[in-house]
Amino acid sequence: MKQLLQSLKDGSTELADVPAPKVGKGQLLIRTSNSLVSAGTERMLVKFGQSSWLSKARQQPDKVRMVLDKAKTDGIGATYDAVMSKLDQPLPLGYCNVGHVVEAGAGVGGIDPGTRVVSNGKHAEYVAVPKNLCARVPENVSSAAASFTVLGAIGLQGIRLLKPTLGECVVVTGLGMIGLMTVQMLRAQGCRVLGIDLDETRLEMARSFGAETVNPGAGQDVIATAAAFSRGRGVDGVIITASTESDGPVHQAAEMCRKRGRIVLVGVAGLKLSRADFYEKELSFQVSCSYGPGRYDTRYEEGGQDYPIGFVRWTEQRNFEAVLDLMSSGAINVTPLISHRFKLEQAGEAMRLLTSNETHLGILIDYPSRLTDKTDLIRSVNLSSEPVTGGRGTVAFIGAGNYAGRVLIPAFRKAGAHLTSVVSNGGVSATHFGTKYGFSKAATDMQSVLDDTNTDTVVIATRHDAHAVQVLAALKAGKHVFCEKPLCLSIEELNSIESEARARPAQNLMVGFNRRFSPQILAIKSELDKVSQPKHFTMIVNAGEIPAEHWTQDPEVGGGRIVGEACHFIDLLRHLAGAPITAASAVALGEHAAIAVRDDKATITLEFADGSIGVINYLANGHQSVAKERLEVFVAGGVIQLENFLRLNAAGFAGLKSSRLWRQDKGQNACATAFLDSVRLGAPVPIPADEIFEVSRVAINLADSLR
Repeated sequence: MKQLLQSLKDGSTELADVPAPKVGKGQLLIRTSNSLVSAGTERMLVKFGQSSWLSKARQQPDKVRMVLDKAKTDGIGATYDAVMSKLDQPLPLGYCNVGHVVEAGAGVGGIDPGTRVVSNGKHAEYVAVPKNLCARVPENVSSAAASFTVLGAIGLQGIRLLKPTLGECVVVTGLGMIGLMTVQMLRAQGCRVLGIDLDETRLEMARSFGAETVNPGAGQDVIATAAAFSRGRGVDGVIITASTESDGPVHQAAEMCRKRGRIVLVGVAGLKLSRADFYEKELSFQVSCSYGPGRYDTRYEEGGQDYPIGFVRWTEQRNFEAVLDLMSSGAINVTPLISHRFKLEQAGEAMRLLTSNETHLGILIDYPSRLTDKTDLIRSVNLSSEPVTGGRGTVAFIGAGNYAGRVLIPAFRKAGAHLTSVVSNGGVSATHFGTKYGFSKAATDMQSVLDDTNTDTVVIATRHDAHAVQVLAALKAGKHVFCEKPLCLSIEELNSIESEARARPAQNLMVGFNRRFSPQILAIKSELDKVSQPKHFTMIVNAGEIPAEHWTQDPEVGGGRIVGEACHFIDLLRHLAGAPITAASAVALGEHAAIAVRDDKATITLEFADGSIGVINYLANGHQSVAKERLEVFVAGGVIQLENFLRLNAAGFAGLKSSRLWRQDKGQNACATAFLDSVRLGAPVPIPADEIFEVSRVAINLADSLR
């Protein structure tokens, strides 16, 4: 299928061939008929991409500080790689989509194929969208008109926050598409409306919708006009739908408002608020969040968990429905807002229009009409014309996220892997990394990899909750499996994997516990193996704060941070001790009774069969400018300190000298090479299966104990 992508490096856009997305649980697969270009958001993205490196840095000072902190702790090389990898990945554009349902995923009922829906899907021939971000289109609303629904919902949410009542006078600052739809919705609610803009064409359009207008660019006095409009009382409220860096719109809104007036920012404006503006009138100011309640809540948007209507009347989806109802009744007319229409193959011209001097408003993209034909629903794209040949070490990747693309795929490529297929749910990242690293195919269907007799090895780098199912499927398909941590999220899953793996001794199964392959850890391990006395290990992990709602913190999706990340350090100490773990306990920091996340600030204590002890302080409450990982070992009168896999200090060991690497090396390349060599040679897996299952079981049990 065709999909519109943008480069963050230079702002260029490309209509790329990518495999059609696979519909997931709680999702709808939609064949697009129309999509609308957002003149505000997408223009901003294109301009950002086209800007210089210096300009990009100035626009994102917080990100610059993060980069500088990372450079201090991880080194310039690792930081440069991370930044360039992020900028190298193409950005799918679009969030105003209309089309017909082709397939419904598990958990979606009552929506038949052929149903016409709006969604926040991308500019692509097919989109897979969670059900709570879709709404049925009334029969008397055209697809072209329905493509404005998402933008209308943004304006509607601003209105809901303003809470206007019948007869109130409201100002709308900025008469772009959202502003003009906001004017119409306010008029439908019985409000008197004053529109402000510099464009006379847009002002004329607002007047045709029943608003009064003022043009400051023509020398008209906005404050005086607003005073006359409000009959000298001050306006009841202001909705700012403009996009500007200036603080002027907010200051101007405060001047126009009556005592205890309300101001809602829907667009973008400078926010250096003046206390005097708000203090004397006791004004209220609020920033509106996109389409409404549910936005950025993964449980609502991705998990399909709706809010009870008795407690949250208007969600994102219900706002979509309300806008469509207004269109159906004629209260909203978007036809005058359409200034340009392009066919899909002309999508690049549509994006170039955004940064041109040509006047534009609603830019519509029309897609080929194929309501019943599924011949273009292709979930695999050939990236190379060379024939695919099998052999030991022929590798496919399931998952093409940032870590896979930046670290794992290059590591396996460097190890000499013959790369066959790369799979991702949406297809964009699979196509990007597949092309970049020389894969034969990009796909969105894992089964095609399992059925491929030319592929003998599968690397799994998906979200954590998918690991167990995919590992089991790959093993049953006769593949060698390398799974990026964690192996699974529950003891039940672990038992199933262990049983399957032990029944298949000829197939290698390994988890990406790469730190034990670091050159500095190899040197430390070599020296510790010479010492028979018990050892004391202290691992301090400055993990960094992650929001509680992030998927990694969800026990059902990410498993939490002990299972999802601290397993690395449990494995590292198990490896250095060279003895089984006989006891493990964990204590969370402070009282967490009212907090869902308990395992990102904890101390883990491990006891080993040889009398050694390990302590892991896994803490998310530190500062990011401090090194993330620090290991200390005390044994037999000697001390070893390893900071962030860069600096090694050793005292009391004849065979271990202090050293410093120029570039951080956590062992990813050596880990991939060791695993691939074991596959090629038919040798045992580099990490013994008993240790993989032991570490996985300890991590899961510790996380469960903290919950």
